[in-house]
Amino acid sequence: MRKHKSQTNPLNFNDTDSHIRFSRTATSDQIRQLYPHKPKANETVAVAVSGGVDSMVTTLLLKEYVHKVLALHMILRPEDSPEPGEHIVQLADRLNVPLHVVDLRRPFRQQVIRPFLEAYRRGKTPNPCVICNPSIKFTLLQEEAVKLGATTLATGHYVRLLRDESDGSLRLFRGRDRRKDQSYFLYRLGQEQLARTFFPLGNYLKSEVRKLATDAGMKEHYRPESQEICFISDKDYRAFLEEHLGSDLPGPGPVVDLKGQKLGEHEGIHRYTIGQRRGLGIPSSAPYYVIGLEPDTNTIRVGRESDLRRREMLVTDVNWIATSPPTSELQVLVQIRSRHRESPALLKPTAGGTLVSFLEPQKAITPGQSAVFYSEDEVLGGGFIEQVLS
Repeated sequence: MRKHKSQTNPLNFNDTDSHIRFSRTATSDQIRQLYPHKPKANETVAVAVSGGVDSMVTTLLLKEYVHKVLALHMILRPEDSPEPGEHIVQLADRLNVPLHVVDLRRPFRQQVIRPFLEAYRRGKTPNPCVICNPSIKFTLLQEEAVKLGATTLATGHYVRLLRDESDGSLRLFRGRDRRKDQSYFLYRLGQEQLARTFFPLGNYLKSEVRKLATDAGMKEHYRPESQEICFISDKDYRAFLEEHLGSDLPGPGPVVDLKGQKLGEHEGIHRYTIGQRRGLGIPSSAPYYVIGLEPDTNTIRVGRESDLRRREMLVTDVNWIATSPPTSELQVLVQIRSRHRESPALLKPTAGGTLVSFLEPQKAITPGQSAVFYSEDEVLGGGFIEQVLS
């Protein structure tokens, strides 16, 4: 970890002050409601900064309420330089906060990229953000924040964190902006991690956050959002897999229907995912969809769109945020993809994991993705989809 010295006057701004003066947009009561601990006058908070509008506005808000704010910028991709980009340096200088660069390339490769590659090799479709958040950002980056004297790590996630006064536990909720809600990606966090975390944007809409940036004169100084996997720069995950796995990837194999009849050949299981329609190369009057990937036999099983709808799945490696695992059946709402609308389901603990039975069949349940359990807007926990049963 290195502290980066701010440059002087790196950008030409119209205002007379060399640093931002930010008008207060939330009350102290709102901050205390969101924050699990009341802010203290001498408190130091670290902000995970990426160069985007969310972490930038998070920093601006915190500068109004805490004594000292630090900016932490992670270096994650193996091909990246250990030095921060000019944009990050200029942004930190403009925000008037000390910038600390944290090189996490080695643990990121070991704990995020390698499991990502292995999951695809086994015919699953992983979500690396679900792994990165608890293992990298809210563990290793939090540890670096503590070393710098910070009591809390703040991020720009659109989620809310509230304390249950009855037992003192911290409860994670969806953000006010349902379109930008990121609670799906944080279900693996634990009480110890949440106790050192602050989510200032939980009660804001994305449009309000952009307006705050504009009002602060920062509209032109943050990077656009990216919806892609952060460590695959060219957006071609198939090429990334082939580059890193090479001969470990199975080659072409059979494409069969639900009765086992061979319909064609695929180009490698890693090139397909559940629900995929394009690229199958099967002539038919009605489209086929990928129904299942069978790595043991290097087979892709296809069917019609109606065959994609399933009712039961097995979920493993379940994390419960604030409660003990249920010992009997429990009805919850379950979200099976980041863009999926949650649906009512019944959870049943079994020796092999948690059996999830939806009240209505769900389309394209995908092994490797996460199933996140909700009670209304509260995130109860979740786990990994291991197997689609029926």
